[in-house]
Amino acid sequence: MLNVDDALRKLSDLALPVLDSEAIPLSASNGRVVASIIEAPMDVPPFDASAMDGYALHAHDLDLDLNQDQGLTVVGESKAGHVYQDPLVPGTTVRIFTGAPIPNGTAAVVIQEDIERNGDQIRFRVSPEIGENIRSQGHDIAKMQLLAKSGDRLDAYKISLLAACGVTEVTAVRRIRVALFSTGDELTDPGSPLGPGQIYDANRTALRELVSERPVEVLDLGALPDDPQAISRALQTAVETADVVITSGGVSVGDADYVKDVVAQVGSLDFWKIALKPGKPLAVGRVGNALFFGLPGNPVSTIITYLLFVAPTIDRLCGMPDSTPHQLPAILQGTIEHHRGRREYVRGIFRINGNRITVSPNGDQSSNRLTSFANANCLIVVPERTDGIKPGSIVDILLLPTDRAHIWTG
Repeated sequence: MLNVDDALRKLSDLALPVLDSEAIPLSASNGRVVASIIEAPMDVPPFDASAMDGYALHAHDLDLDLNQDQGLTVVGESKAGHVYQDPLVPGTTVRIFTGAPIPNGTAAVVIQEDIERNGDQIRFRVSPEIGENIRSQGHDIAKMQLLAKSGDRLDAYKISLLAACGVTEVTAVRRIRVALFSTGDELTDPGSPLGPGQIYDANRTALRELVSERPVEVLDLGALPDDPQAISRALQTAVETADVVITSGGVSVGDADYVKDVVAQVGSLDFWKIALKPGKPLAVGRVGNALFFGLPGNPVSTIITYLLFVAPTIDRLCGMPDSTPHQLPAILQGTIEHHRGRREYVRGIFRINGNRITVSPNGDQSSNRLTSFANANCLIVVPERTDGIKPGSIVDILLLPTDRAHIWTG
C-alpha cells in the first residue's frame, strides 16, 4: 500500500494544469482562477484626495501664528463627486470632505475638529505638516501595479480591487469538467420511495456539493447498479467531455465491486489502496484523457479521500500553485486508540481556550457514520507509526473546509 505522502506525489505528476482560458465578466468571476496577469490600468485614487473631513490650506498659511487673531476665508467646498475647480490662494480655504479632490495649491488638510468657524471665517488650533491628511494619487493602487497573477483564485476582496480600477473583464482558466456517479444496487435518490434493503445515496450528494465549491462544471450521472456494463457505459459518457471522473463505491474487494476492474479494462490504474484510515480502497487512474478517482463507498471514507486527494488535484488542474496541508498543533482531550500501519484522520472538535487549542474526537469514528462530521470542525492526524494517543498529547489537526475552502491551503 502507498502511504498518503507517496500517493500525493504520484498525483502531482498525473495532474497537469488545464491551459484553456476564456474571457468572463468581472461580475461572474468569483471563485474563478486567473489565467494571465492583471495589472492596474490606472492610479487609485486617480487624484490627490482628502483623507478627512476638514479644510484645505495653502502652504503660505501653514505658518500662521495661532496666537494671533488671524483667520482664513472660506471660498467654497469640495465634495466627493463635486470638485472645487479654482486654485487655492493664500488667505482662503475650502471646506473639503473625505475622498474629495483637493484644490490645486493645497498643501495640507486640517481636520474639522481642530477648526473654529464663524460664518465664512475659520481659525485653526493646530499647525499641520505639509501633506497632512492628503491621500496622494495612486496612494492605494499605482498604475501598472500587479493586481492578480496566473493561478490566483478570485474572491470578493480581489474582485473589489479590480473593480476599483475599472476592470470589467478577466481572463480565467476554463471551468474543470467533473463527472461523478455512485454505484450500488441498494442506492436510490432522496425523494424516491425506499425498497427493501435500499438506502438513500448521500455520497453522491456530498461529492456534488463539495466539488461545486471549486471552479468546475458538474456532470452528475446518478446512482448506477452493480453492473459492469452500466458502469462501462457511464465511463464512456463521462470521458467524452470530463477532465476528472469521480465515483463512489465499487473499488474494494467484494464480489459486487466492479468499478476498479472496469476502469482497468477501459483505461488504466496508476495506484490502488492507500495506507489510510478511513479510505484504504482509493483507486486512481485514467480513463481516456480524464483523471479517474474511485472513492470508497463508506460515506466518511468518500469525504476524507475527496478532501485529501481530489480537491487539491482539481486546484492543480485549474493552475493554482501546489498546496501543502495547513496543520495546527492542539492538545488532545480524550484518548485515540490506533494500531500502527495506516495514517488515520479522526473527526474532531477543536476549541480555542485563551492561548491554547484543544481538540476532542467527535464520537464513534466508524466510516459509515456521517454524524461524525455533523459537528466536527477538524480532522485529527494520527501518524502511521503511532500505537495510540493519550490525553494531553500534542496532535496535529487539519481544519475542515468552510466557505469555498478545503484543508489544503497555499
